Amino acid sequence: MPDKVFFDTNVLVYAHDSSSSIKKNASQELIFRSMRDGSGVISSQVLSEFFVTVTKKTAKPLSAAQARKEILLLSNMETVDIDPTLVVRAIEIHEKWQLSYWDSLILSSAERAGCSTLYSEDLSDGQSYGAVTVRNPYRQLPDAS
Repeated sequence: MPDKVFFDTNVLVYAHDSSSSIKKNASQELIFRSMRDGSGVISSQVLSEFFVTVTKKTAKPLSAAQARKEILLLSNMETVDIDPTLVVRAIEIHEKWQLSYWDSLILSSAERAGCSTLYSEDLSDGQSYGAVTVRNPYRQLPDAS
């Protein structure tokens, strides 16, 4: 089985956002590949952020029913639940690397699941936080900024 990969919310949102077809296609390919090979991981935090973003903050928002359908599909990936131990670990990551609490919670979820890669546009590409390395899946795309 391939190494586990964790998806930050922004990657899932781009897969459903028509504002950049290049990022949309790249995101969909990553997500579908990880679902096929069983390597994809998300968290309940990511699913919650995804719902809010795709129903309120995109150019063409999804209805709640459409978002629910997408969340049910995405939940076929391994999903890390948030619990007090994970929150405490996120605080430790926050203090050690001076990251936002929410990014720290993403990293603690990826760490708990044993992921080697975190796909995110929000953190520094190539930066390692313990055993988890951030990869910006859009860094080399023509319209990536």
